[in-house]
Amino acid sequence: MSRGFLAATTALAVTVGADGVAVAAPDPVAPKQPSAEDGSHISGIRKVSDRVLDVGVYSAAMATRTRLTVLRAAHPDRPAPTLYLLNGANGGSDGNWLEGTDLVKFFRDKQVNVVIPFGGAGSYFTDWRADDPVLGRQRWSTLLTRELPPIIDAAFGGSGANAVAGISMAGTSVFQLAMDSPGLYRAIGSYSGCVRTSNPMGQAIVQAVVAQEHGNAVNMWGPPSDPAWAANDPYLHVNRLRGTTIYVSTGTGLLGSHDSVDGAHGNGVLLMYQVLFGAPLESVTNMCTHQLQDRLRELKVPATFDFRATGTHSWGYWQDDLHRSWPRFEAALTSSGAEQTSAN
Repeated sequence: MSRGFLAATTALAVTVGADGVAVAAPDPVAPKQPSAEDGSHISGIRKVSDRVLDVGVYSAAMATRTRLTVLRAAHPDRPAPTLYLLNGANGGSDGNWLEGTDLVKFFRDKQVNVVIPFGGAGSYFTDWRADDPVLGRQRWSTLLTRELPPIIDAAFGGSGANAVAGISMAGTSVFQLAMDSPGLYRAIGSYSGCVRTSNPMGQAIVQAVVAQEHGNAVNMWGPPSDPAWAANDPYLHVNRLRGTTIYVSTGTGLLGSHDSVDGAHGNGVLLMYQVLFGAPLESVTNMCTHQLQDRLRELKVPATFDFRATGTHSWGYWQDDLHRSWPRFEAALTSSGAEQTSAN
């Protein structure tokens, strides 16, 4: 991966390209817009606020442009590790890390680039074996593990150290991505996810998530009898992540501090969703997470598990999870390789 970096200490001058995408005007201290060998490249950068950038990336693997939010490190003129935060089953279209948490405030003094990809609804952020009639071409694993990291490092002063965390559907994906690209991520965080995918319950959950976005899971891993389901099941292969910092969290489904009018920011509809749907969903992820803990203990793979006594499937708790897991991520991202192996 590229270790090159440029300072971005002055405001980006923004122009609009011919395709209507806001792009950065030439500026010797602005982020680079590099290209990868396969043609993947940053297609545009728009300044949202002092630290937040809206970034367009063309993926050669998917033959389309996707969007990222990038929160620059506190000191953009110095190398910084990268934390990728993945949205849930809707790909960020209805609730995402930027809207649902205090992300900008929390990371304002932290020397890390935070990257939030948008899109991939119902995709499990994996490479599908066939194009889906509704969801199209899904090559998210290639984008996230091969195309994007070197581009991000080159454009935003990446140190080459990476971590990835995700909620709900993406709580499974972070394990799969780390399995697909050993050594790329020093730490992974799974918040309210069901990691097991190839047993009957796991297959039912995956099929339901994909079907919710009108996709067909057969185009992802084939019919339920296909070996690809087991090959992509982190529960079966989590021993591959030995030496990776692993943080897993879940609530119980019992109503907690964020399941109130104030916790839902005065949004009654959101509160109703948390109570009617978020509670049973979280009770399922709690069961999945206990199974994963038993598996990791069996294999003697170190991991941190945070079983919250209460909490539904909702952003207030995922914000708490991010806050609690960050010290573990930070230690992994700033340690040497030898220290990382020793710590785990």
